[in-house]
Amino acid sequence: MRWSHVGLNCRDQKTTEEFYTRFFGFTRARVVDLGDSEIVFLRRGDAYLELFPAVDQAAAGPAGPAGPAAPATGDGPGRPGAMRHLAFQTDSVDAFLSELGDGAEITLGPLDFDDFICGWRTVWVRDPDGVIVEVSQGYRDEAEDGTGAAATSAAATGGTGAADTTDAQDTQAAKDGARHG
Repeated sequence: MRWSHVGLNCRDQKTTEEFYTRFFGFTRARVVDLGDSEIVFLRRGDAYLELFPAVDQAAAGPAGPAGPAAPATGDGPGRPGAMRHLAFQTDSVDAFLSELGDGAEITLGPLDFDDFICGWRTVWVRDPDGVIVEVSQGYRDEAEDGTGAAATSAAATGGTGAADTTDAQDTQAAKDGARHG
């Protein structure tokens, strides 16, 4: 099993496509013509976004007992069944924000999470359809920074964790070789 895509309902597919191609580096991968509408697939590496035309709420009927959802704020909606946010990694949140300019509303941040991971910095913005998009720099899994379960276990048993370190070093060396080769 592998990841496939996220489907987004768009008020204006063209505006949403422009947002994700301009600020997040996606390119158009495919358009499925449905006659009276279309579905647009955007791709960046192994990540896909599937852009659907939003259903006209007046034609769709009532939004349910709670009525229409309020616009998402902060890092996204907290209600069950709702996607909280999309998330992307960048080398520099500040450079991203500089490029973004007034291209989107900042809903939260930028915030620094150095108490958890040195260098972890995050900002949340709203896309043209109201979806919250997180952009972070510096996030690492626990295994990558020596604070994970394997490192804790090795320390607790008096082990060195050398096998884990060697595997991580080999993986990093392979990544470095791929970048420079």
